[in-house]
This record gives sequence, C-alpha cells and structure tokens, in this order.
Amino acid sequence: MNAFKRTLTTQTTQKTRQVFSGIQPTGTPHLGNYLGALANWARLQDPDPITGASSFNYYSIVDLHAITMPQDPATLRQAKLDVAATLLACGVNPERSVLFEQSRVRAHTELAWIFNCITPVGWLGRMTQWKTKMEGRGMSHAQVLADESLTSGLKMGLFDYPVLQAADILLYKGTHVPVGEDQIQHLELARDIAGLFNKTFKPVFPKPEAIVPPAAKRVMSLRDPKGKMSKSDPSDFSRLNLIDSPATIQAKIAKATTDGIRGVSYDPVNRPGMSNLVSIYAAMRDIEVEEAVKECADITSTKDFKLRVSESIIEKLHPIQSELVRLQADEGYVKTVLDKGAQKANDVANNTMEEVYKVVGLR
Repeated sequence: MNAFKRTLTTQTTQKTRQVFSGIQPTGTPHLGNYLGALANWARLQDPDPITGASSFNYYSIVDLHAITMPQDPATLRQAKLDVAATLLACGVNPERSVLFEQSRVRAHTELAWIFNCITPVGWLGRMTQWKTKMEGRGMSHAQVLADESLTSGLKMGLFDYPVLQAADILLYKGTHVPVGEDQIQHLELARDIAGLFNKTFKPVFPKPEAIVPPAAKRVMSLRDPKGKMSKSDPSDFSRLNLIDSPATIQAKIAKATTDGIRGVSYDPVNRPGMSNLVSIYAAMRDIEVEEAVKECADITSTKDFKLRVSESIIEKLHPIQSELVRLQADEGYVKTVLDKGAQKANDVANNTMEEVYKVVGLR
C-alpha cells in the first residue's frame, strides 16, 4: 500500500466521502501540481482498500478565484479548457467525478455572500497571507484597514477569497478536501464557518476534514530546493511542466541544484537538492523513498543519478502527454464534459441553496 493510501486511510472511517477540490486555470500545471493534487484526484476515485470507503468527487476549475488577479479574458477562456484537458489526461474520469467550471454554478457566489454576512472580519485578518503583510508593517489588523493609503491596492476579492473557498466546499456538503499543508488554515476557516452557520441557524453543513498527501509527494524547486516548485517562479528551469519534452526534462534535471557529495541519500536538511530528486524518482516509480535510495545505492555519480531521474519522469509523463495532445485536438469533447459537469453540479448546489434559504429565512 503506497504512502498516499495510508495517509487517507487514517483520516476517514466512513463509507462515503464527499470530496471537493479546485484548481485555478493559471499557468501550465507542473510536476508538483501533478503529485500534490492531480494524481491524488484520480486515486480518490477508487475505494479505500482497507475501509472500503468510496468517494463522490467534485473537481472544480475555480475561475472565480483566478480573477482575484488581473486576467486577459481570451487567455482565461483557453486556460480553462487546457486545465480541463490536463485533468482528464491525468486520470479524472467524468463518469466517476463531476468536473466543472466554478463560474457555471452561480450558487458558489450566492453561498459566499450568505457566509460573508456571518463571518467576522477578524477571521480573515488572521489568514497567514494577510497577517504576514500586516506584521511586515508593524501594525495591527484594525490599523491597516483604517489606513486607506495601505489598503488602496488591496482588492476585496483577494482579501475575502477564503470565504468563497469555504462556499466552494460546503455547497456540496464536502466531508473531505485534498489539501497541501499551506492550505490547512483555509480549511480550518471553512470548518469554523460551517460551525458558525449551524449554530446561528440550524445544522446544515458537515465540518470537512483534510486529506494531506505525504511529505515525499511535495516537490521542491529545482533551483532552490528549500522552496516549493511554483508556477510563479520566473525561472522555467525551477519546475518541470507536464508538457515539457523529453529533451527539456533532461536539461532541467541536469541543471537541478544538488551538492558535491557522492552517492544517493535522502536527507532533506543537509542534502535538500539530492533529497528532492530522490522524492521525485520515488514518486515516478510509485515506491517509498527508502526503496528508491536502495535502488540507486550503486550510483556514485550525480550525473548518472540525474539521468535515471530524468528517464523515470519521461516514462511516467509519456502516456499523460499523449492523452493531453489527443484531448486538446478534441476541444468539443472537453467542452461537453464541462457542460455535463456543470449540470450535475448545479443540481446538487441548487438543492443545498434551497435548504440554506429556508433556514436563513429567505424562503
């Protein structure tokens, strides 16, 4: 049993999970996105081998979150199709999961408004990203909000998007959310909002639990292995894009930051670059890190190890890339999947909103 399944098993004992997760249509998905989220989305379609728990999955392309930053309309429209094709190529099955565009389900924003009406501003002020900005100025939350010169560049959507995230999850009465450690705080906010709504009106929403992938699946930057692989990094050589050619993959891995120590070992503190490559190799081979180190025990040259890592990535990504090319050539099919997904999502979302409207007093 792989590490992901072990992590999942320890976090749920119920027979059916309502799973929600979203991805922004910004930039080309990279290997970190695949291992940290997309591959897990495909795995969650299968019943847990120990508990037998099955999942009903809602996977959303969260385009409303994307517009908290400036977007070119034509680019955004195409990016949504590209991300949908990527998800399908990575194993999301529209017969087993609901794949849809967030903006096609208006109940997301309707529920977010209702949550806004009960969510204390202070709860948003404690979000790490916002809090970090305040601490950098040496001011309190109230002082920052009161000073227009400090908030003139802050858009409400960027400040308030965690409430929309809560609405995204709770609209489908999500019980489980696949998240990275950096999103745990946002899930906690969703749990708090669910609890507050239930207490203010009547019990409607479950408190969703996190499904956190194991540490070995967190892919770090190839240039700075102490930081996560990111779309926003200005250097394309910091990440491995899912659409990179074999030659590009080999070139990026060859230039990846390592160290002068001979041999292959896993020591994230003292050998972060080498450990990152070991983690990637283990993930590509679907084995544990310890087994990966044993497999490469005879390799003393970093160059030879990097070549083996490159080969494992190329082999793993080949079927995904082939399927992606096919899907991008069949845009009509991708649009049909999104249309059907939006219909299914709307059916569930509208039922939830009718229940919410009644307990709030709007019906």
